[in-house]
Amino acid sequence: MLELYARGGCKAGRFSNVLKRHSELAERLSRDSDKSIFDRLQKEFEAARASQTQELILKGEQWNDGLLATIRERVHMEAERKAMQMPGDTTQLPIPFHDKITYKVGNKVICCLDGARIGIQYDTSFAGESCDLYHCVLESKSFLEKMTVLEHTVPFFLPIREAENEFLSSNAIRFIDHVGDLLQAYVDRREQVRLIKELYGNQIGELYHSLPYHMIEFVIEDFDSKVTVSLRYADLISTLPTGVSVLAWPMHQSKKSSDKIAPHLKGNGVGSHPIPARLTYAEDALRTMSLPEGFASFSEFPSVTICIDCFTMHILCPS
Repeated sequence: MLELYARGGCKAGRFSNVLKRHSELAERLSRDSDKSIFDRLQKEFEAARASQTQELILKGEQWNDGLLATIRERVHMEAERKAMQMPGDTTQLPIPFHDKITYKVGNKVICCLDGARIGIQYDTSFAGESCDLYHCVLESKSFLEKMTVLEHTVPFFLPIREAENEFLSSNAIRFIDHVGDLLQAYVDRREQVRLIKELYGNQIGELYHSLPYHMIEFVIEDFDSKVTVSLRYADLISTLPTGVSVLAWPMHQSKKSSDKIAPHLKGNGVGSHPIPARLTYAEDALRTMSLPEGFASFSEFPSVTICIDCFTMHILCPS
């Protein structure tokens, strides 16, 4: 048992180092090239919305395959109209002007862009406040051909290309919605971590996370105990963890508590490597609440501060 815990501690240490290196990698990869793409697309989206003749807010079943087909038809007709209009050619018959419509569906804004492209802007939020904007531009060579992702500003560690391969050719609506779910869930997890650091930074020691924030680990230390919290999310569109582990470790062990260790366990490293207590009430809270709410619900609970003598006696000598 103790050997198992020791191995687990080594694995946790290696995992923390991997997460730290991933965070450093994320900073290096978020460079000027990504920012230039964002700035260019943002200006293009702003120009498209500024030139719109109307904005339609869609609800429920109004956002469907038929509407998306209409949008695709519009962008290709507009591209053909511009291609047919030669500068200075007064003999050419005028081509009817089509309304420039922008569509708003939940946190998504769909614009018709030049060059037979469809642009989707994703507006993410947290706790009612706006957060980051992301873009995805789709194109197709003709109305009858399948669409592909031309460019985007989705973070590289979110699987947009996998979603493109799985959904875009067969169900473009599902692809567009799925990317929105990925982005919103990522921002939600990220902002939850930011908020606990802001609110409880004085209680939290080490904190590590994967780039998409679907694996999170942090440590809470006080004089008597160290609590390690490990969160795992089932997938990248989850905002509540499914795998939760909260373990409390004694920081110090008195001679009195050492004397209570069962005789047959002495000499097996028990005294120097105490077994942790699992805080099931804390795990339940973190599974059902957002991270800041779950943290607050158990960090103020009296039993987080462990009596070392009682802890050792309960774990090793329950009788």
